[in-house]
Amino acid sequence: MIDITYGFPPKDKTAVALGYFDGLHLGHIEVIGEAMAYARLHGIASAVFTFNCDTTLPKFHRQEDIISFENKRELLDKMGVDYVFAPDFAEVCGLSAEDFVKEILVKRLNADFACCGRNFRFGKNGAGTPELLVSLAEKLGMGGVCVVDDVCLDGEMISSTRIRELIREGDIEEANKLLGYNMWFRLEVVHGNEIGRTMSFPTINQIIPNTNIIPRFGVYESKVEVNGEKYSGITNIGIRPTVCGSGDIVMETHILGFDGDLYGEKISISLCRFVRPERKFNNIDELKNQISEDIKNITKG
Repeated sequence: MIDITYGFPPKDKTAVALGYFDGLHLGHIEVIGEAMAYARLHGIASAVFTFNCDTTLPKFHRQEDIISFENKRELLDKMGVDYVFAPDFAEVCGLSAEDFVKEILVKRLNADFACCGRNFRFGKNGAGTPELLVSLAEKLGMGGVCVVDDVCLDGEMISSTRIRELIREGDIEEANKLLGYNMWFRLEVVHGNEIGRTMSFPTINQIIPNTNIIPRFGVYESKVEVNGEKYSGITNIGIRPTVCGSGDIVMETHILGFDGDLYGEKISISLCRFVRPERKFNNIDELKNQISEDIKNITKG
């Protein structure tokens, strides 16, 4: 996949999926899939217009993104998207709806076709609707627009809002079902207080960016990828009240069957299942015993 945000427009005509695509859940994948299907059918390139949620958007409002922009790009690349265009929000928020289609879709993305969801808005103050996009695309000579209906699973509409609610509640299994994959973080390993080593449960510590949604504090069954190898893990998200008390939110993971130094490396942690809420123990021995029970919980069977 080629990032053309600050490069030249594609030489090929493109079919463009439009959206913020926070989380790239199953509904978003439907929109992108329609654009990719059109591109294959007509022998043109596929492209995604989105925003880099890790840069300027937090300046405008508090973000609670389900995945980082880096993870979003990785998923788009795995899907087989040809181009991604992800400008700063500030660069496009002042454009009128017509200028957005003219300057971004036609000129910057060389779009012949566009695809969006029912709730997509564009242009200054979000004045542009899918219906207006259809009209402007026809006026400016584009080949067409597809507006994708809401996607439902088990009778419930899939939305980022609902997925965030589930993540906050700790219902990570249901959230993962709506996402279509396990929620994951790829973050740098930082130094902690190393108390885990004294309990024979060494951990890696990672800080969740303030642009991401924070899952319910507690212990999760997790999957960890280290140098291409997959491991089971037990991950605690919270403030570690028994051993820390600083108030900083940390994601702390004990990787089963791994022993090594990962400081400074970016490691992927996928959350699979909520095991128990975070709580304060009376002493280190109680905490150690509980960690042993948590590990038994995720390894049984």
